[in-house]
Amino acid sequence: MVRAVRFSEFGGPEVLEVVDIEMPVPDAGEVLVQVVAAGTNPVESAIRSGVSPDRWPVVFPEGQGRDLAGIVIGVGPGVTDFRVNDEVMGYVARGSHATHVAVPAGQLAIKPHSVPWEIAGSLYVAGTTALDALQDTAVRRGDTLVVTSAAGGVGCLVVQLAVRRGAHVIGTAAPRNADYLRQIGATPVDYGPDLAERIRAVAPDGVDAFVDFLGGDGVETAVELGVPTGRISTVLDWGAVDEYGVQRATAGSVRELLVVAELMEQHAVRMPIADVFSLDDVAEAYRRLDRREAVGKIVIGMNIVEYKNQRLKGTAIKQQDATLGVPTPHPPTESHEVLPPVFGHRRGFVPSRPADPHPAAGV
Repeated sequence: MVRAVRFSEFGGPEVLEVVDIEMPVPDAGEVLVQVVAAGTNPVESAIRSGVSPDRWPVVFPEGQGRDLAGIVIGVGPGVTDFRVNDEVMGYVARGSHATHVAVPAGQLAIKPHSVPWEIAGSLYVAGTTALDALQDTAVRRGDTLVVTSAAGGVGCLVVQLAVRRGAHVIGTAAPRNADYLRQIGATPVDYGPDLAERIRAVAPDGVDAFVDFLGGDGVETAVELGVPTGRISTVLDWGAVDEYGVQRATAGSVRELLVVAELMEQHAVRMPIADVFSLDDVAEAYRRLDRREAVGKIVIGMNIVEYKNQRLKGTAIKQQDATLGVPTPHPPTESHEVLPPVFGHRRGFVPSRPADPHPAAGV
């Protein structure tokens, strides 16, 4: 049997439940993946809460989750790019929050050996959406770019990619995340009323492009700042897309996923992991996601190994190289309190080869 997240009515995280379903059988062109880690994304909360059922149709009971990383345990007819025991990453249309998922082969790529499970399992939506947002807004050297929710999973990648292009980036975030934004090269600006005024104070020569990952009045702020609508991109505010004709950033292809994964391998960009929750705690994971306070990604781990004194939730230091060399005060912390959860597996498997010769499907 497979354990999978389902919801049978619109609502908050409380409508999520973990149920037993039959093991999927991979059809022609599909790969059966034992999921190790899967990301969470704000759009999933929007779908589950019924924000726009016309745009995001739902058939109850519905699955949840798009990103995933795991191990191939079976292949359907016609699949030649993947073999059993390959470590893979990619996406499904909906339903990655499960122990096993059948995935079209064209939506998977071989996981780079040095990219951790928790990052690989939450990279597709964040990474490819970040690339799409920068392409939409044509960010280039010398531009001033504003990114809302800049400390989040997608926002922090846009900041880093834009800085690599030579742009000056202004990131909006809660005050507690200002230090982190400085570390990745952005000028922090607090959320809240009169945002346009605070942005003008740090960008007296104007703003060239604006990427909105928060919704609310983000696009209206960009228009107020005089940003051309062709260089404004949003993820969640579909009404603003219709009203102002701004761009809408969307997740892209496996090829784009591999571009971001390569940058991760090179340590050219980093994606912090805010926390890892077990599948049984998926509702709590989305409660934290919905508060929009976490730095980086919140991840679902399918087989987390717990141990004595482990702090699975709460304040923790994850992916610590993001702060190395930066004079940032932190309270004293015991080593056992910052060890990350261990990603284990209920069944034995042979690890994939460190340098797998198989090309990613569709790349």
